[in-house]
Amino acid sequence: MKHPRLFPSLLAALVALASAAALHAAPKVELAAPSSPVAAYDFAEVTLSVTGSEAKNPFTDASVTGTFGLPGTTPLAVEGFCDSADGRTFRIRFMPAKPGTYDFKVTYREGSFEQALTGSFTATDAKRKGVLRIDPEFPAHFQWEGTKERFFWNGATAFALAGWDDDTIRQILERFDRLKVTRVRAALNGRAGDGQAASDRSTSRLEPWVARNPASPEQPDFDVTRFNPAYWQKWERLLQEARRRDMIISVVFYVDGARPGADPFGPAGMGGADEQRYFRYAVARLGAFANVTWDLAREYQTFRNDAWATQMGTLLKELDPYRHLTSVQGGAGFPFRRTRWADFALHTGADEQGGYAFMLAQRREQEATGRIIPQANEDYGYEDHYPQGSAALQPPARDAASRLRLAWQIALAGGYQTTGERADGPGGWLNGRGDDSMTLLEPYGHLFDFFTGVTWWEMRPDTELVVALHPHPASKGTAAPPPRTFASRNPEGDLAAIYVEGGGIVTLKDELLKDQLKPLWFSPRDGGMRNARALRDRVYRTPTAEDWVLLFRTPCNCSFRDFDNEFEK
Repeated sequence: MKHPRLFPSLLAALVALASAAALHAAPKVELAAPSSPVAAYDFAEVTLSVTGSEAKNPFTDASVTGTFGLPGTTPLAVEGFCDSADGRTFRIRFMPAKPGTYDFKVTYREGSFEQALTGSFTATDAKRKGVLRIDPEFPAHFQWEGTKERFFWNGATAFALAGWDDDTIRQILERFDRLKVTRVRAALNGRAGDGQAASDRSTSRLEPWVARNPASPEQPDFDVTRFNPAYWQKWERLLQEARRRDMIISVVFYVDGARPGADPFGPAGMGGADEQRYFRYAVARLGAFANVTWDLAREYQTFRNDAWATQMGTLLKELDPYRHLTSVQGGAGFPFRRTRWADFALHTGADEQGGYAFMLAQRREQEATGRIIPQANEDYGYEDHYPQGSAALQPPARDAASRLRLAWQIALAGGYQTTGERADGPGGWLNGRGDDSMTLLEPYGHLFDFFTGVTWWEMRPDTELVVALHPHPASKGTAAPPPRTFASRNPEGDLAAIYVEGGGIVTLKDELLKDQLKPLWFSPRDGGMRNARALRDRVYRTPTAEDWVLLFRTPCNCSFRDFDNEFEK
């Protein structure tokens, strides 16, 4: 039996489907090729302009991926990112490590729609220092991949650095560079202090996501499926300023993560899809900068566990095509010594518990695993920071002089340190802001000059070099504490440094040092130097009853010249 009304109905349905298809036409994707040439260890950026998108949330419903490579090589897979709240702009970046002409293929996906675009660009050798790596010959230290120069980590803390306006960020980084800071740790996410602005140009509320209640320090109500492009763009400008100065920025994913306003995922979302998207977006946006390292969190144990650190550290290694160095800061112990995702160890050993003996113990514990990696004390007490409720920490327990002594101890134990200026204004370790009244970092610059003036990577801590120590004659009748020494030398015995705290007369073990070495007194306070003369064989007296460093060197392992007895800088 025929149904004559069936065919008109079918025709109407087909017309409706065609109309719906017309209403939901495929998006239009236009590609802007990268500028050419670009410098090796800079990055090429491909911009995709998208119109007619049907994605309800461009950060979750659309994606950009690509491959980049030199002809005849295996292309490197790279992820892109959405750079606008309306989904109209996507970008993908690639950092070439070698000069040459690179071919690329970039693919935009949205639902069942897919469009691939191709192109090429040229990279040139601009003699950039490149990405920071572990020194393959001396794995307790660091090396620039591009130039093979060793990197001396002289760190400073500026958690809310990204809360400033661009001009102030530039001024802060210029000051750090002038003071010879080579690494700055800054928070990607956090709500430090009470959430109030230090000035009309600064905020301590760092917002990588869109906040429904941004004025609240503890209840910002982040939409973790939508990123805040303007904030991330500021981070990129920050990294560009630092890269111009060959300054490493430690990207800290969480600071004070135990606070409600700093952890939008909580225990239930720990390691889940939303949190992984946060890490993925950070790598896509910031990973093409040569001057970054990844830090999962400050004091991760306060809101996460070891399994989470391993999960997210491993994820970063999988996501990052450039293998930037990665670690996490915890307490006094570092449970990831054997893991392959942790490239260096970040410790927290406060005050005298974090000096020479502490770092020496960490070094030996690391050596016992059969895997050598750099050791750093990331928090040994900020300048003049006295937490409430601590009867033992009263001024001047954390003054600038005590912080400097600890920094020398850490360096002579073969480790590295990150300090923090007093939080005035607020400034200092809170957000990096400093002025002429803040002088902590000036003698840290002398520490930098001392170690970069010798082949420091060859030196190892030595507790047997000093066999006797007596107070300086000028300290008799005073209440000065007894002097202490901290020593390091190279295996050949032709390079050695002995820090004499409080001045004194030191006797050295003769067979541990070669003959005919040139001894030098170095002042850790102002970098002044003078030749050292022995009172008798292997016995030396500091010029004053203050801290001094006794250096033994040869012209082959030291750039310091000889000095007269007159004090010189």
